[in-house]
Amino acid sequence: MTSTSPDVEAQRTRGMSPRVASGAPVESDLGWALGVVFRRYAKASGEALADVPGGPRGYQVLATTNAEGPKRQLDLAAQLGVDRTVMTYLLDDLEKAGLVQRQPDPADRRARLIVPTPQGRETLCDLERRLSATEDEVLGSLDDAERESFRRLLQRVALKADAVDPLHNACVLADERVDPATT
Repeated sequence: MTSTSPDVEAQRTRGMSPRVASGAPVESDLGWALGVVFRRYAKASGEALADVPGGPRGYQVLATTNAEGPKRQLDLAAQLGVDRTVMTYLLDDLEKAGLVQRQPDPADRRARLIVPTPQGRETLCDLERRLSATEDEVLGSLDDAERESFRRLLQRVALKADAVDPLHNACVLADERVDPATT
């Protein structure tokens, strides 16, 4: 990945395409492109999810429990890569907002199942619309066929990358002070 030097910034402000050591413009660098797209998506999706407790994590809880049915709190934490203590606080906030309920697990009365409420399902539909608009904005330079191809290829690359170097704790990566290379 290339870094941005004062020279590169000066070239950009003069309308010139900065070049990396190989002579290729920085825009041809994979790391630069991934970083720019990720930054834009993260910012726009964060704005879209700002009013749900827990932001992206709250959305993931709603989406997972809606799509897959009730889940035990510990199983949900493990599936989403969220520390179980963090999950407890997140679920407290989602429950206070009326988006999920904790119900006794009939198979184990000590465990609780997380179930989306009708308001949680309605909120999820709204969040999905917002995220769809975010994706339209971020991927706006691609036509429908290109978007589908991009998604399919990106998913394949991501699955391979995750198999080689799985993320064991998504909470660590969310902390901007932590270097992702060390997780």
